[in-house]
Amino acid sequence: MGNFPARKPESLLSEPALLGLAAATRLNSQNIPFVLLEASDAVGGRVRTDVVDGFLLDRGFQIFITAYPEAQKLLDYQSLELQKFYSGARIYFDGQFHNVADPLCHFFDSVKSLTNPIGSVIDKLLIALTRIQVLGKSDDEITRADEVPTIDLLKKIGFSDSIVERFFQPFYGGIFFDRELGTTSRLFDFIFKCLALGDNTLPAKGIGAIPNQLASKLPPDSILLNTRVVSVGLDKDQTTSMPFVRLENGDVLQSELGVIVAIEEPHVNELLAETNVIEPVQSKRPARSTVCLYFSADRDGIPVRDPVLFLNGSGKGIVNNMFFATNVAPSYGPPGKALVSVSLIGLFDDRSDADLIDEVILELSGWFGGSVVGSWKHLRTYRIGYAQPNQCPPTDLMKNPKIGPGLYLCGDHLTSATFDGALASGRRAAEALLRDGAFIKV
Repeated sequence: MGNFPARKPESLLSEPALLGLAAATRLNSQNIPFVLLEASDAVGGRVRTDVVDGFLLDRGFQIFITAYPEAQKLLDYQSLELQKFYSGARIYFDGQFHNVADPLCHFFDSVKSLTNPIGSVIDKLLIALTRIQVLGKSDDEITRADEVPTIDLLKKIGFSDSIVERFFQPFYGGIFFDRELGTTSRLFDFIFKCLALGDNTLPAKGIGAIPNQLASKLPPDSILLNTRVVSVGLDKDQTTSMPFVRLENGDVLQSELGVIVAIEEPHVNELLAETNVIEPVQSKRPARSTVCLYFSADRDGIPVRDPVLFLNGSGKGIVNNMFFATNVAPSYGPPGKALVSVSLIGLFDDRSDADLIDEVILELSGWFGGSVVGSWKHLRTYRIGYAQPNQCPPTDLMKNPKIGPGLYLCGDHLTSATFDGALASGRRAAEALLRDGAFIKV
């Protein structure tokens, strides 16, 4: 094979996004030596934050829900300095904004919203009943339950078209990047439960603080940045097949215990072509995509001070949701400046960035007034072709991470497409490696 290091690491992890970092954390807890190979200049994958002109720009619309069970085990919430959103949303419909509030957090706001046009009183009672039902289920029950598209579940529960179109489609559509709500009801129930138990938040230093915290707890020199893996294979020349990784610079690294491949679904076939251990992944369902645009504004000139998420319930335009990030976490912008985050569902690859900026400014001028929005300055546009895997039914959220001798796969395409799913997938892959390697370890 050639180019092996003098001492082989016990285990290798390719592409340490959140799931790779979770796998490494589990291995580290058992004192198993490992090396993480990261193609980029920092950890995190899709969970990254850039600093632009003093603003913290998360790479796409991302909210951290404190009730994620896997995250609660791994993360130090206090050091993340989590900043809370308002527990509800403000919905643009029929030329004005209407509030939807969580009655357990904002009782009087909730009472005042009972008669607004975002669904009927019965709809709001059904939300309460749905909350009670999901809170009575374990996470395992939700993961293994019978499934239908979320839109079918909402209709079965009895929600009216008005609340589906004006609240559920923009709110859960923004979470799933799926305005049509074809996503599995298993994922809807899981998110609904987490929202009932926890808060929507942003870390004070940006969403990238989450992978950075995980990385900071790993041994020094265990993460190799700017190290791109081009393929993973099995060494058939050995008496026992040994997994290896081939790097872009031509080096080949081999592991004594195994290789954990943490990778997005579109790249699975390419990276594992040499192994011949799994059927090619040929999903006929397009991945979920999004565009996120950021603007700066004078903090004194923005129309609201509340840390609230705005939803487009009008059924018109291209904006799905937006919020003033500095209202949630003032640290997202320099003193005196506000950060505006606008999210679209889909890639909009038929429009240039300049056209999208103009269209968003025009649309939001109808929301807040042209004199307000016209002063905003564009900071950056993120087009994210693979924001999430497509998780329409049928799904299997408990796939076996072992795909070959000493070879393990993790990713949100193997479990739920959430922060929590990524963390759980990484842990499961590491635990599978540990089980298989137990007989080798002294």
